[in-house]
Amino acid sequence: MITNDKILVATLYKFVEIHNLESLQDDLYAICNKNNILGTILIAHEGINGTISAQPKEIENVLSSLRSDKRFSNIEIKYSTTNEQPFHRMKVRPKKEIVTIGRPEINPNKISGTYVKPENWNAIISDPNIVLIDTRNKYETKIGSFKNAIDPMTSSFREFPGWVKKFKETEGNENKKIAMFCTGGIRCEKASSLMKEEGFNEVFHLQGGILKYLEEVENSKSLWEGECFVFDQRVCLTENLEVGSYKMCFACRMPITDEEMQDTHYKEGISCVYCHDKTTQEKKESFESRQKQIELAKQRGKKHLGGKQKK
Repeated sequence: MITNDKILVATLYKFVEIHNLESLQDDLYAICNKNNILGTILIAHEGINGTISAQPKEIENVLSSLRSDKRFSNIEIKYSTTNEQPFHRMKVRPKKEIVTIGRPEINPNKISGTYVKPENWNAIISDPNIVLIDTRNKYETKIGSFKNAIDPMTSSFREFPGWVKKFKETEGNENKKIAMFCTGGIRCEKASSLMKEEGFNEVFHLQGGILKYLEEVENSKSLWEGECFVFDQRVCLTENLEVGSYKMCFACRMPITDEEMQDTHYKEGISCVYCHDKTTQEKKESFESRQKQIELAKQRGKKHLGGKQKK
């Protein structure tokens, strides 16, 4: 049950053809600002993708407005709650892709795999003939995944097509049945489109992603192990969709434990044990300057870091 003393977080996406990006951007800004919404929404000619947060009634106002547009009438939405606002401002950004794979010909509006509802996912991934692939990046897979899932160990989704090419070239893989998953369903849907383009015939992907699975599948029946990385200030969620145990290094995005924060290489917003030796001094100075601005904004009690995004 969602109560008004909690902040409601809604993660949404839809692959659908969009032509009027500028007017849609204006409309989304207007309805979000009117309802005190914070978060990020990406729009592109291939669709819409975002995470927003506010009081439940305000979120419902925005989602009702979005659903009134026939293009988004059946938009995929996942919910979770938090005690603290996980965003600093509201951004609506036009992009080339709503999830960047770097291959413009890969379009789920034209071809994609088969949706698997959360309640049917366990049966799919328990099939010994299925190859289960986690389409997320290594800083996400580090803290949780489904048992026996293959981790491509990518640093960004742009690397995934190269990994698929190598996977396909491995003897015996070209005719495999594939099941894929990601955080909210969007990345694995695009990945399924890539797999189909590469000639894989049986490709399945988890509808609504890990978040929808954790929302709908009872813990006692869940095959999920660990915590789920999310792209906001909460960093990760438990299987109960509550704020998890990891913090984040905002220099490299790697989730880190309290123990890792005690390491001498950890400096908030600047470096951690995973990135200290991989970033230049110039980069560290840039991160340090950014961190000071964040701390000054907190001291002044500013709600929106950076204010309204300029178009």
